[in-house]
Amino acid sequence: MKYLILLGDGIADYPLEKLGNKTPLEYAHTPNMDRMAGEGTIGLIDTAAAGLAPGSDVANLTVLGYDAGKIYSGRGPLEAANMGVKLGPDDVAFRCNLITLGGGDISVMEDFTAGHISSGEAKEIIEHIGKNLGSDEFQFYPGVSYRHLLVWRNGKDLLKTVPPHNITGRTVGEHLPRGEGADRIRQLMKDAEGVLQAHPVNKARQAAGKKIANAIWLWGQGKAPNILPITNQYRLRGGMISAVDLLNGIAIYAGLEVLNVAGATGYTDTNYVGKAHKALEALTRLDFVFLHVEAPDEMGHEGNIEGKVRAIEDFDEKVVGTVLKGMDTLKPMRVMVLSDHPTPVTLMNHASDPSPFAVLSSIKGENRRSGAFFGEEAARRAGILVSPGHLLMNIFINNWGSFIEKYR
Repeated sequence: MKYLILLGDGIADYPLEKLGNKTPLEYAHTPNMDRMAGEGTIGLIDTAAAGLAPGSDVANLTVLGYDAGKIYSGRGPLEAANMGVKLGPDDVAFRCNLITLGGGDISVMEDFTAGHISSGEAKEIIEHIGKNLGSDEFQFYPGVSYRHLLVWRNGKDLLKTVPPHNITGRTVGEHLPRGEGADRIRQLMKDAEGVLQAHPVNKARQAAGKKIANAIWLWGQGKAPNILPITNQYRLRGGMISAVDLLNGIAIYAGLEVLNVAGATGYTDTNYVGKAHKALEALTRLDFVFLHVEAPDEMGHEGNIEGKVRAIEDFDEKVVGTVLKGMDTLKPMRVMVLSDHPTPVTLMNHASDPSPFAVLSSIKGENRRSGAFFGEEAARRAGILVSPGHLLMNIFINNWGSFIEKYR
């Protein structure tokens, strides 16, 4: 039996007047996801965890079957795992964004991605910061585009930090880190501003009319979590396809093989088709693959309605469509498509509302044949809500047939 999860990060949304009171997902042309919902089963998954923000870290752990409220320690250590950064029991990993601050003396979060700075440019900057501000205690590690890592050896993890994508367009002062040890982190962020102003990469970007990386933002801190690999739980050999360190870090803790795809960027220019082909190829030797696409989430954070619709359509045509065409060669097989959480363009942030999912199985009798289109309202009308959402993974792998019987 083969199992494939296709996750469009943040594809769920709210109805928009500009789209005729439809959501971007409902407005977009998505014949392949519609086929999965219509021929298969559609419903809602609740990926929120009590006391935790509805981030991609918590939501994707939930989709993979983990009770995030019990095992989640922070985003930083998950990304550290993918970067090969070893954490001691008292080390604390922080996500380190390169950002653009504007507003003069009153600093405003102008862009939490520093204009989607390239990985090459970012590496120069992070290495420069490390040379000037790093020490045995504070160590900086370059990642991908604007996403990087700070490790505080024997540091403090009980701080209150805010994701920078939550405060786009807002003044940052009231959102700076607070709590024990926050003074050290805030000082690093302040010192970095001085280090970055005259950096050659920023001068070149400014001359080219691009946004500059004139600050860092530290958040998502945590110590290494204790996570039981899902490969042990379900006795499966599995893989992860994602351009995002967070997801690949989750994969490492979950016991999944990280499957790299040339041209995968974590943005709208990603290699959608390459990811789909990689999934089909990997399933010839693996039992389970989780394919993640970040682009719709990025468009939601930018408040870009047209961009989000286009990213959803690309995901449907180039990922879901490619997979469905190749599905016959891998039978028996179950495919799930879903959103991990809504990223409403009106909020430019994540929301905790349940998200739609659809499952199509090649096994006779395992499809509800709902006749529905794939979207938020159709999922609500279907009358299926999996809450808490971490239960869906076990249902999908072990109990799908009996689960469907309850809703016929």
